[in-house]
Amino acid sequence: MSRILLAYSTVDGHTRKICDRLRRCLEGQGHAVTLAALGDTAPADVTSHDKVVIGASIRYGKHRQEVFDFIRVNQHLLAERPGAFFTVNVVARKPGKDSPDTNPYMKAFRRQTSQTAWRPALLGVFAGKIDYQRYSFFDRQMIRFIMWLTHGPTGAQDCVEFTNWANVDAFGHRVARL
Repeated sequence: MSRILLAYSTVDGHTRKICDRLRRCLEGQGHAVTLAALGDTAPADVTSHDKVVIGASIRYGKHRQEVFDFIRVNQHLLAERPGAFFTVNVVARKPGKDSPDTNPYMKAFRRQTSQTAWRPALLGVFAGKIDYQRYSFFDRQMIRFIMWLTHGPTGAQDCVEFTNWANVDAFGHRVARL
């Protein structure tokens, strides 16, 4: 049994939902899992865990700064234990943009963290969710425009979840084997 930290950054809660699914998968295999939101007042404690998984959503083409801050501050501790990183974005809904080697946000993440000591052994990419009713007026209009440009859903009332949950479960099984 391993003690696994699932640290995440989310804007609308979908990355947390994916972490909840991973937690259930890992606990079902006998592991002890701690969920920690990055940016909370109490920082996630890397030292009391055997493995660390970081999940981060994309908004307007970027991972939130709290993800990079956490990695920078904890890079040597992260490098000492098996680790994984996954990104959640709606670009991953498209074939050819849904793997660590082809997803533009994963490529950007790897470039942005190339100067740190942490090299996660496992990388994952999951398609996210569009829920226009939950967004502010500004976000709704901006995301609808982006979706229009990329041929995604644009209805003001649309709520579309693109996540392939079997892929999330498979990622959880790979994390367990790290």
